[in-house]
Parts: sequence; C-alpha cells; structure tokens
Amino acid sequence: MEIRIGIVQSMKELDVELPAETDRDALMRDVEAALAGEGVLWLTDRRGRRVGVPVARIAYVELGPAHSERVVGFGAV
Repeated sequence: MEIRIGIVQSMKELDVELPAETDRDALMRDVEAALAGEGVLWLTDRRGRRVGVPVARIAYVELGPAHSERVVGFGAV
C-alpha cells in the first residue's frame, strides 16, 4: 500500500510504500489520531525503515489502494 503526504509550504510530496499486509483501516485510525494531537506521525516502509513527519507540517494524506493495481506494459489500460 502506498501513502502520500503533502507537506505545508512545500511543492514536494512524501511517498511511502508500506508493506502489503498493512491494515488500511488501522492505518487510517493511526493517521487520524496523530492529526488530532501534536508530535510526529511515524510510519514503517516495506523495507523496515522508519519515516517520521511532524504533524504540524502535514497538509494532506492520501492512501493508495490496499493492493497494487498497477499494470505495466502494452496491455495497460
């Protein structure tokens, strides 16, 4: 699953590829809880690296599909 985070006053977005077994609903609850408070939103990517984003700097959060639906090649629609 992919999560994209927009950063306040920045043209760039932070893209984090999460493990395939990540529970989408639990992730949404974690993001909502972090945004309700202050501090840092911590995520662990599919390689085990920890990524921290200061909650005060988050402009938006976009969650990708739970499973990869990307099609590569000439047959892509």
